[in-house]
Amino acid sequence: MNAPDSPTPPAPDPAGLAADIERASDPFRRMIHEVAKVVVGQGGLLEAMVTGVLAHGHLLIEGPPGLAKTTAISTLARAMAVDFQRMQFTPDLLPADIIGTQVYRPQTQEFVVNKGPIFSNLVLADEINRAPAKVQAALLEAMQERQVTIGHETFPLADPFIVMATQNPIEQEGTYPLPEAQLDRFLMKLMVDYPDRDEELEILDRMSGIAPTFDVRAVVTPASLAAARPLIDAVHLSPEVRGYLVDVVMATRDPAAHGVKIGQYLEAGASPRATLALAVCSRVRAFLAARAYVLPEDVKAVALPVLRHRLMLSYEAEAESMDADDVVRRILDTLPVP
Repeated sequence: MNAPDSPTPPAPDPAGLAADIERASDPFRRMIHEVAKVVVGQGGLLEAMVTGVLAHGHLLIEGPPGLAKTTAISTLARAMAVDFQRMQFTPDLLPADIIGTQVYRPQTQEFVVNKGPIFSNLVLADEINRAPAKVQAALLEAMQERQVTIGHETFPLADPFIVMATQNPIEQEGTYPLPEAQLDRFLMKLMVDYPDRDEELEILDRMSGIAPTFDVRAVVTPASLAAARPLIDAVHLSPEVRGYLVDVVMATRDPAAHGVKIGQYLEAGASPRATLALAVCSRVRAFLAARAYVLPEDVKAVALPVLRHRLMLSYEAEAESMDADDVVRRILDTLPVP
């Protein structure tokens, strides 16, 4: 059993970095408060969504219908002064419905590009796993290169460009599993669960009207996002925490070498993209806490959403009802914390 986590000593504060972080992170903490006006509970979800915005990464949000996944994303968009588009994924959706297509105009006898809803800052891909693989694949280039190719032309996407996708559990009717290549492009996979009794009562109080309205203000702008990026990059990641972060990812590939007895449950571990995601999310979590340095607790707090969709589990894991979260928790419980 590991000893209690001991805080990593603060790094030196170059030129008042901590004060700059405190000031720059305030709008994003207020953004969480704005979304919480509409979404009851789900504090971890809201913080993770803001983490995705600051990390300029795409998010996959999974949960049964009716748990305010779409509401949370659309409310987040209202709290940001950015362009927002919602795409409803259905079995008959075509790739051109997402990225756009070339249209022939007889008057000028030429083709013109009709851009799709992907050309926006914040894109909600609602129920993404209800569309077949060829439609899901239409997002691959956009999510990785942040550009779209239509015909023979390539168009850069807006900055920021973030995809937030919702999906229903794959056990439900009419769903298609997402390809591993696309899953790996999501910075985090967030799970939404049912509210407890007190939260359900609060939902009833807030939402029982026919048309409830909420005063959600835009508190974040593209300028504040741009100003936050260099400060997040400057958050100190000590050699000890960096080594711990890498060990967490490496333990998903070679558990035995790290003393973790889960090898029979894993077919494949996380890619180097997971290491980068774990680092940036840890830095963002420190930034939101107005800290200029990363603690091991930051790494542990973001490890589940960063890694759970990047692991390929064996049939033995399924037979023993082990899921990816169980595997990651076993790793976190076993590895020594610096």
